[in-house]
Amino acid sequence: MLAYATVGTNDLPKALAYYDALLADLNPQVVMEEEGNMRVYGGGTGAMIMVTKPYDGKAATPGNGTMLALSPGSKEAVDAIHAKAMELGSADEGAPGDRGQGFYGAYFRDLDGNKICAFHLG
Repeated sequence: MLAYATVGTNDLPKALAYYDALLADLNPQVVMEEEGNMRVYGGGTGAMIMVTKPYDGKAATPGNGTMLALSPGSKEAVDAIHAKAMELGSADEGAPGDRGQGFYGAYFRDLDGNKICAFHLG
């Protein structure tokens, strides 16, 4: 049902370097790009992620209660993406672990403060 999620940035080159590295093991494809303005990552089927400067020209700010969730495919992949996020300078919002009802997740914030969850069900 979800087509894409957008994360705003105030420093596009820095954000693109971060997301290129963070998503590398998920084999994302760049499906759309406007140089100096935005990039959209996708993986064939499923939702895409757009990294962009705000259209209105105002500063990008993280939303309260807004979160991007990634499903890398296994608990080990959740651990790896969380470790990669920490290596890239993310703020830790919750180390990888079981959260109940078969949900294994890790939480962190990107360099602009956007909250991200990496999770595995089952």
